[in-house]
Amino acid sequence: MASNLRLSRRAFVGTGIAAAAAFGALPATALNTDEARALIDKVVAEVNAVINSGKSEQQMYPAFEKLFVRYADVPTIARSALGVAARSASAGQMKAFTQAFQGYISRKYGRRFREFIGGKIEVTGAQPLKSYFEVISTAYLKGESPFEVRWHVSDKAGKNLFFNIIIEGVNMLASERTEIGALLDKRKGDVDALIEDLKRL
Repeated sequence: MASNLRLSRRAFVGTGIAAAAAFGALPATALNTDEARALIDKVVAEVNAVINSGKSEQQMYPAFEKLFVRYADVPTIARSALGVAARSASAGQMKAFTQAFQGYISRKYGRRFREFIGGKIEVTGAQPLKSYFEVISTAYLKGESPFEVRWHVSDKAGKNLFFNIIIEGVNMLASERTEIGALLDKRKGDVDALIEDLKRL
């Protein structure tokens, strides 16, 4: 039971930080290892600041959503989360889903971020990986052993953006796709109904 709780908390903080960080950019340049690391250094500093700001959970929600919008490729993450249904969704539906998704993610993880007060994330390295860059960091939480968090950064959207995170082998994009897919299945594939429900979750 304790082991499952630790795994759950680790998966949560990694995915939550990913979600909180998932929306932003640096000035458009040819991305390299130093720039990828610089982006995540900034993300980590701002996430650490919000977590330890002393704000209430309700005050943290908009703060994390701003980070989410500022430091990640939201359209890519949202499209991945929606999965196959994104192919047949209209442009209007994708815009509405992306907006609802970013709010949903911010609230989902914001509700539990206070558990990690006193913790921190430290960037330890960066390397090129296929067509993007991987930035490696270590997460330190109270009462937990340190664990590795890997961030994926790309400039395919025309600017440097964070688009995925790997927490001890757990892939954020895959996890969100599974969860959103399950929610969509419950609504019999109705994307509009999913959008409205995400606004309330």
